[in-house]
Amino acid sequence: MKVLVIGGGPAGMIAALKAREDGNDVMILEKMNSLGRKILITGKGRCNITNSIPIEDFISNIPGNGKFLYSSFKNFDNKDIVNLLENKGVKTKIERGNRVFPVSDKSQDVLFALLDLLKEKNIKIKNNMCVNKIIVENNKAVGVTTKDGQEFIADKIIIATGGRSYPKTGSTGDGYKLAEELGHKIIPIRPSLVPLNIVEINMCKELQGLSLKNVKITITENNNKIIYEDFGEMLFTHFGVSGPTILSASSILLRYKNIENLLKNKNIKLSIDLKPALSKEKLDERILRDFQEFKNKQFKNCMDKLLPKKMIPVIIEKSKINKEKPVNEITKTERLKLVELLKNFNLTIESFGDIDTAIITAGGVSTKEIDPKTMQSKLIEGLYFAGEIIDVDAYTGGFNLQIAWSTGYTAGMN
Repeated sequence: MKVLVIGGGPAGMIAALKAREDGNDVMILEKMNSLGRKILITGKGRCNITNSIPIEDFISNIPGNGKFLYSSFKNFDNKDIVNLLENKGVKTKIERGNRVFPVSDKSQDVLFALLDLLKEKNIKIKNNMCVNKIIVENNKAVGVTTKDGQEFIADKIIIATGGRSYPKTGSTGDGYKLAEELGHKIIPIRPSLVPLNIVEINMCKELQGLSLKNVKITITENNNKIIYEDFGEMLFTHFGVSGPTILSASSILLRYKNIENLLKNKNIKLSIDLKPALSKEKLDERILRDFQEFKNKQFKNCMDKLLPKKMIPVIIEKSKINKEKPVNEITKTERLKLVELLKNFNLTIESFGDIDTAIITAGGVSTKEIDPKTMQSKLIEGLYFAGEIIDVDAYTGGFNLQIAWSTGYTAGMN
């Protein structure tokens, strides 16, 4: 049987490998000049392969149609992808948040292992092939045509073209058009796992590049209703905030009722607890000790032990304590205000970052039109979907790559 896989990302490569393993004649059509470009940039170039939590707990980390993935995860889980890579010499390790990375910290090791497997299995690869139409006869997919006029005939076709995030890797949304032309409903595409733009942009510019570890973030509506809480790492950017906790928060905000109006009216607040391990009382005691140690210094010179250097001028400005004031003249009221500021460093969220800055996209081919057990289209026989083109998306931490591996495998096996 001839199988065409459109797209040579993680989902497409695994789909091709599984289809070939079952004895099919398999060809990958990739629009870029090489496969797996997106793998190279995942996990900040280290490739967050998957997550090591029990696979049955994955669904709770997938706010975008997680239940659709039960069968796929059963077919090919986090242990399976780790075993596949380790058998090719890519040793793995588990880091904070149960994230799985290659021991080498090099994403190219993961890509090269997959490329080696494709070569070993004699899977045909045609790069620089942009598919512009699926050929359908008697409601069955029978081939494709490319933009340069070539035609490829097949018994089965798997669309694994990715979403719209990181367009430089080839994810430009081509698959949505292919699916829509065949009658599939496309759930509107939105950025997910995306940085957040902040109203106080000048402050963010001042803090740009500063990474905060072991902080607690709380996102609220109108300063009272808690939408999301998390603990971990975040980063200040030129336009706002990013980092693991913020990216996961964006996935929740994306689905929050009336979010666009709330953002427009400046009703969504981000509060950062810079010292979550200390209660207000303990933090006050800590500051008192520092003040005692630096009692003969000015306020601007007494917080080196408490905060990153880049943050000190911002905290001083927000505290409204005169930076030239001697430490031994700071009042209790001023000190308690500083404690409150460190426990609740408040910012206002203005908007989501552009889709070009998103790690993944939410939306895509409606899961209602795909058989979750096979990944086959319910509308067109012999047509399958895998990976980010489907309307499924998860939090950061290796879950989205596992979706690609599992749906790709399931499409390939069927």
